[in-house]
Amino acid sequence: MIRIDNVTKHYRGANRPALNGVSLEIEKGDFVFLVGASGSGKSSLMRLILREDVPNSGGVFVLGENLRRIPGRRVPYFRRKLGMVFQDFRLLPSKTVAQNVAFSLEVIGKSRAFIDTAVPDVLEMVGLAHKAGNLPSELSGGEQQRVALARAIVNKPAILLADEPTGNLDPATSEEIMRLIERINAAGTTVIMATHDRGIVDRLKKRVVVLSEGNIVSDERGSGYLSVPKGAMPTEMTPVPSSGFQEEVIISSRSFLEEGSLETEGDN
Repeated sequence: MIRIDNVTKHYRGANRPALNGVSLEIEKGDFVFLVGASGSGKSSLMRLILREDVPNSGGVFVLGENLRRIPGRRVPYFRRKLGMVFQDFRLLPSKTVAQNVAFSLEVIGKSRAFIDTAVPDVLEMVGLAHKAGNLPSELSGGEQQRVALARAIVNKPAILLADEPTGNLDPATSEEIMRLIERINAAGTTVIMATHDRGIVDRLKKRVVVLSEGNIVSDERGSGYLSVPKGAMPTEMTPVPSSGFQEEVIISSRSFLEEGSLETEGDN
């Protein structure tokens, strides 16, 4: 489903590659946590999967597409197969809960009949059917994140990318969001989540991919959260102490809601 093949990504002006010969395979239905310190390469990896960036060398293959070769005009269509959840919700403030979710379907040309069925169904799933007419400003942070999650999954994406989806939430609300994401994964959606929340990683015991300075230094199933000292090799990794963890970089990805304007984009 996803294959990252010996990928190197170097940004202009940087002292070292953001990703350095990284290889990774993710199968359908996997649940993968990406962990590591700020600047370790998590954001760069997720940007490649979303095709917001392309590598300097190596291959990125997602859902049968070679993302180094896909024409720019086809990128919005490719992204319709992916859902994305951000730390900062990115809801449209002037639209109601139902309208926010519906808009993500409108911009990709779904029929009104489909929208009228799909939106209530997904709001029921995330427990917000009773808030369909509310504006985002009338919701709690946890409710806003549930709307963002509903928007990401309403088109039944094959892959859900989650960038710190619990980063702005209290522990109890974070658990609610994670239970929803687990349900989505159990229904067959592949989940890739960047996080620094040790409690969530330790509790779920999913596949954990640890990055350090552009390298994958550990890839374990059923693992807990590991910290990586700067420049460390896999044997030097230690569990994160409960007193704190390092902040992650927030992916500066554009909202899927903005992609309707991209469909006339020319080839890269």
